Amino acid sequence: MTSADATAVPDADADTDAPAEAEAEAEAPRRWAWLRSPRTTLLIPVAAAAVDSALVAKGSAPWQLALSALSVVALLGRRRHPLPVALLTLPAAFFNEIWLAPLTAVYAVAAAYPKPRIPVTCAVSFALVEFFHWPFSPDLLALSRDNALYAIQSAMLGAGPAALGMLTRTRRELAERVTELTKGRRRESRLIAERVLTAERARLAREMHDVVSHQVSLISIQAGAIQVASTDPASRDGARTIRELSVRTLDELRQMVGVLRAAGVGNGTPLAPQPTLADLPRLIDGSGLPVTRRLDPGRRDWPEAVERAAYRTVQEGLTNITKHAPGAPVTVRVAGGGEKLHVEVRNGPPAGRPTAAPLPGGGHGLIGLRERAALLGGTFTAGPTPDGGFSLHAVLPA
Repeated sequence: MTSADATAVPDADADTDAPAEAEAEAEAPRRWAWLRSPRTTLLIPVAAAAVDSALVAKGSAPWQLALSALSVVALLGRRRHPLPVALLTLPAAFFNEIWLAPLTAVYAVAAAYPKPRIPVTCAVSFALVEFFHWPFSPDLLALSRDNALYAIQSAMLGAGPAALGMLTRTRRELAERVTELTKGRRRESRLIAERVLTAERARLAREMHDVVSHQVSLISIQAGAIQVASTDPASRDGARTIRELSVRTLDELRQMVGVLRAAGVGNGTPLAPQPTLADLPRLIDGSGLPVTRRLDPGRRDWPEAVERAAYRTVQEGLTNITKHAPGAPVTVRVAGGGEKLHVEVRNGPPAGRPTAAPLPGGGHGLIGLRERAALLGGTFTAGPTPDGGFSLHAVLPA
């Protein structure tokens, strides 16, 4: 395992050298990434053990060379079968006194087995084989300083790779637990956010039902009363139109409240029935505005989301004209060109000042139209025209 630390000293050329240094730092991990690849970490210890075995077994008998070669080749399977590989390296350590092959095998056993019994047994076995290696000398049992130091060396040779392997396994387990904890935290944060979102949707549903629904219901009732009591045909027609629009608004509001309450529960309520391009003539006729219509969406069947977005664009345009430019000439154009549907609502300058108080508006309708178009991959533009009017233009791809 290697590590490198770099310290940068600021100087007069720091600004010019910063991009080059940043690029060099980014290139360094990629340059040395091959050292951390599984194939490299598998083959480098095998190559080192082969060199060690070749140097130690030089001039030995053929059977000793065979044991050394067996211990080196067996290291290739140490990740799948670490314990048998460790056992295959012990004869070569006993007869040839090689080190790197059994050290690597003991490390692999300690890194693979969670319980310490098997790694400790392998480490003790290698230490004993290293101490009582062939040819056996009776002087090894004598109490002397050399034998004590040799026993300590053998014990350290067995304990070192075992401890390092256990440390590696523990570090890997801790990394996996940290990853699981991080995922758990993310899931918990997501659940909390969904819970907060569900509560907010429920609050919005209550507000819409308690405030908007109540006021629209009152408008519908008052319009019905005017329709019954009035003797003027124009007033009765206007009251009937107001009542129909109020009833339609209440139906859409109930659908929206149902969606807000069902969001996050898993059984979302569809917004049905949804307006389509076929409903545009009825929408234009009910607006009460002098509209010049040019509706030619083509002969193809547009997706439901595209037709709904086109309908809402025209609806918002007519609503804004009613509020801000009453009496202005209006042009509604819906044209299909290839894979795109063009929707434009344009009005001229208002005919005069409105007699009634202006209706409130916060620009949220235009923001919603822009978001609808963006979700479909289209574009939406809105702005004043040179003649003093206003124009909405949406391009909705199929």
